[in-house]
Amino acid sequence: MVRMKRVQAVVDRRKPEWLKVKLPGGITFSRVKNLVAGGGLHTVCESAHCPNIGECWSRQTATFMLMGDTCTRNCRFCAVPGGPVAPLDADEPRRVAQAVQELGLHYAVITSVTRDDLADGGASHFARTIQEIRRARPSCQVEVLIPDFQGRRDALQTVIDAGPDVLNHNVETVPRLYALARPQADYQRSLHLLKEAHAQGAKTKSGLMVGLGEDSEEVLQVMHDLYRNGCRMLTIGQYLQPSKRHLPVARYVPPKEFDELKRSGLRLGFAHIEAGPLVRSSYHAEQQWAALAKRAPRQSEPVLSRGQPALARDERTIIGR
Repeated sequence: MVRMKRVQAVVDRRKPEWLKVKLPGGITFSRVKNLVAGGGLHTVCESAHCPNIGECWSRQTATFMLMGDTCTRNCRFCAVPGGPVAPLDADEPRRVAQAVQELGLHYAVITSVTRDDLADGGASHFARTIQEIRRARPSCQVEVLIPDFQGRRDALQTVIDAGPDVLNHNVETVPRLYALARPQADYQRSLHLLKEAHAQGAKTKSGLMVGLGEDSEEVLQVMHDLYRNGCRMLTIGQYLQPSKRHLPVARYVPPKEFDELKRSGLRLGFAHIEAGPLVRSSYHAEQQWAALAKRAPRQSEPVLSRGQPALARDERTIIGR
């Protein structure tokens, strides 16, 4: 196997066959769409132009997005627009819970735009939403996909104390590309968030995009960093350019390389990895939770000491070119 090359742009920008999906539609899809619109709710499925919206909504699942549809940050990979934000809607947690109940969900995923304008980054809004879902549908498992709260430990504690079944926070890309792709975020801050949550017993998860110009060593290093900081579930998907204003795709990663990444991560010790061109953070989230729930705690965790090589020689060539 050869290494994934570090490239800046692709010559052919046409999407390959493996990225083509059917247009969404059908009775169940329409029901979810009407329920979301009727409740004045937002979903990341729509706002982030998720390619799996047809599949997921047809299975009567959706990822609810709290606190509006405008973000206080301007990440250059994300379809969610940045700009002036509206005041919080105090009734939104109840309406989300009502939608969860009406859909009969067994597993709900809740995320948000980043709200750096709020004192707690919206942590209390997450907590209230979890509590409302527990009241409306006690049997439903709840996963939250949270922002970094600008490193505020008390904000993270607010979410942890609300008792989500899974706490997800995406690192998104390799640290070298942070200044380019998400300049208002900090890689080490995200790792610390996951480490702190894991230390308090939370079941942690993260997500990573490929195709932005990273190489194999960088991807594998991120996987090592996540694992040693307590992350046990991981999603890896292809970056897709939302518009011409966003970063271009550097490379379309073929499906076999995602399979190799998954095998590498499972050997490292992750309980579950969902990896594929169309995979996004909440894709097959319920199955990931089930895999982690069945897994017995490991007796020991590998910790990389300072100065110790992070990657074995044979791991550096796992991903294709």
